[in-house]
Amino acid sequence: MDDRLGIKAVQYPVPAHANTISYSLGGLTAVALLILTVTGIALAQFYNPDPTAANQSVRDIVDNIYLGRWVRGLHFWAAEAMYVLAILHLLRIYVTGSYKRPREANWLVGVAMFALIIGALFTGTVLKWDQEGFEALAHNLELGRLLGGLGFWFSDSFSEGVPIVVRLYVAHVAIIPGLILALFALHALLVKYHKISPRPDNPTESGEPAEPFTHHLRHIGALGLVLLGGLGVLAVLFPPGIGATPVEGIEVTRPRWMFWWMFTLENWVGLSGILWGAAALFALLVALPFLDHNRRRYWRQRPVAMILGALVLVAIIVLTVLEAVSTPAQHL
Repeated sequence: MDDRLGIKAVQYPVPAHANTISYSLGGLTAVALLILTVTGIALAQFYNPDPTAANQSVRDIVDNIYLGRWVRGLHFWAAEAMYVLAILHLLRIYVTGSYKRPREANWLVGVAMFALIIGALFTGTVLKWDQEGFEALAHNLELGRLLGGLGFWFSDSFSEGVPIVVRLYVAHVAIIPGLILALFALHALLVKYHKISPRPDNPTESGEPAEPFTHHLRHIGALGLVLLGGLGVLAVLFPPGIGATPVEGIEVTRPRWMFWWMFTLENWVGLSGILWGAAALFALLVALPFLDHNRRRYWRQRPVAMILGALVLVAIIVLTVLEAVSTPAQHL
């Protein structure tokens, strides 16, 4: 089997610190993606993306399909976990300076995957086709109009014979997961090529034992089972709700919590605040390895980068809290 498939190629050596929790966050993000894929395939068998039936089909999954409520809850919480784990993974890379030469390309691949995760969260919200999903789509359509020709895919006129909910369903179950999986494969190949980044306080890995990457996979598998168990419990105790069929012309719901910081900007400057806030954040993430290109990686030796990173993080947290305590405003 190995002569034909080269399975032993994954036994390349990795440093022992790869098995710490902080260096396992990327692997756990992949586990969350695996859970989402399996549960998503199951849910897709019963979901109807027709706008006239979408909301009811979700209700049927919850009420009439064996384990449907739990599978949907597991899918929901796995999405939340993937988002949080991806952020923690990016923060670990930032703090340890692992985005620096020669790993700039892998950082950009990770940023692209993070953008796709946000896209998956948005499309998943819309597919419920309740009031929250309807208003999320309405915001997206308005942002598409602000983008002019660049927002053509988000307009009703792009494909008049196909409802936009159907196109978002295709994006959610095929386009976005396909792109994430392709980028993940590239991400894994670049990790193998450049090796797992050394600890900033021991850049030469002197005195640190190495072990096969398969041992690291076994470690990720064990943590993944813990993650699966925790998400399964959350799916039982806190199943996600679903609202009634949407009513056009009103704006009464609050977006999902990961978008709150952008909606505070919307309250301040209008719909364009969402667009410019997201654009500014991702512009900073893309530019980071080219702006901070010195070789120092230990956080104590990078006070400017640490202060600026902390300021951005605190700003997002403050904007999130402001949205949480404010009354939803009318913008559509």
